[in-house]
Amino acid sequence: MSSLDLTVAIPALNEGPNLALLLPELRQVLDSLGVRSEVLIITREADQQTLEVAAQAGARVLEQRERGYGGALAAAFENASGAYVLTMDADLSHRPTFIRDMWCQRKKADVIIASRYIPGGRAEMPWSRYVLSRTLNTFFKIGLDLPIRDLSSGYRLYKLDVVRERPPQAKDFDVLPELLVRAYAQGWRAMEIPFEYAPREHGTSHARVIKFGIAYLRTFRSLWRLRNSIECADYDDRAHDSRIPLQRYWQRMRFRHVTELIANEGPVLDVGCGSSRIIGALQNGSVALDPLMRKLRYARKFSTLLVRGSGFELPFADNSFPCVLCSQVIEHVPKESPILTELCRVLKPGGRLVLGTPDYANWQWVWTEKLYGFFAPGAYADEHISHYTRKELIDLFRQRGFQLEDTRYILQGELILAFRKSAA
Repeated sequence: MSSLDLTVAIPALNEGPNLALLLPELRQVLDSLGVRSEVLIITREADQQTLEVAAQAGARVLEQRERGYGGALAAAFENASGAYVLTMDADLSHRPTFIRDMWCQRKKADVIIASRYIPGGRAEMPWSRYVLSRTLNTFFKIGLDLPIRDLSSGYRLYKLDVVRERPPQAKDFDVLPELLVRAYAQGWRAMEIPFEYAPREHGTSHARVIKFGIAYLRTFRSLWRLRNSIECADYDDRAHDSRIPLQRYWQRMRFRHVTELIANEGPVLDVGCGSSRIIGALQNGSVALDPLMRKLRYARKFSTLLVRGSGFELPFADNSFPCVLCSQVIEHVPKESPILTELCRVLKPGGRLVLGTPDYANWQWVWTEKLYGFFAPGAYADEHISHYTRKELIDLFRQRGFQLEDTRYILQGELILAFRKSAA
């Protein structure tokens, strides 16, 4: 458990004159908030003036092991003692009073970004730099499908858990989009608040615009691959509005079929819920279960009760739910696993089981999977280790006393079956 409320991390390279002005103001703001706090100054080589002004203000100076701005943030996250970490510049491009606004918003998201490019924000900078900054941010926003307008702002408030899960890899300013993409991949929430940026007061910026842009573009490819892989917590939800027509159609048809089959059946247990929008369509009293914490973090946006658990050993009593849903799960686990037995166990007598999986008896799915694996090698098709057919599943559940009530297909590839459990 963190011993302090807030760590303020300030990367600073020969910023003694600015720190002399900034740190007293910063201390006043922190005192007015009534938080237990610390201030870390991170630098490559601490000059005498930086050491002196830090000592006068009660700040701690750290020498980073890794190069660049990314190395400075990595050192800050590793040494932070606060439950939250606020990152800011030393150059007085904004008075530290903005910290009050960020601190007041901390319960609304896991990452708070001080943004120049949302309504109420403003940036005073040369026209050429402004255009390049807006272009770069727009490119990353669209290319990475992130709902953030100012990905390059270094003024942020992070929950410590967000940045402690995995140290950043980028060493330059490309660490800023990396931290956001990794936060989204783990299901954390981010939001922007307005911020007014002004030119620095002393010295010159160590962020060269061309170097800044090159670092961003160098990192874009790896971030794009992560953002569009199943490792990203919101993969299922985003696929519902995918720019790829086939993927969008497939997700929406799945949503339609499943919601129709569970309608009027009572509270549902959704086993292996992922981050699908189906969670938001479940009836009151339903439960969504998944083994992956990142998926459940993201699913906080829905009002459904969330439980972390395994389909191999469902944490519910026998005959607990009138309806059980398991969509696109059983193909990812060995056939000898107890998942089918567990689904039957927690379903009430007379209840409905809705089960979705690819039908490997149909050539439409076999070729769809080949194409999917070729164009999206990081997607779910790579993890299909159990291949079922409609006939096989019907036989399995008839042996368990279930009756088939409905069969749905998506392009004759994805199979969705509705079974009724015997009331006896």
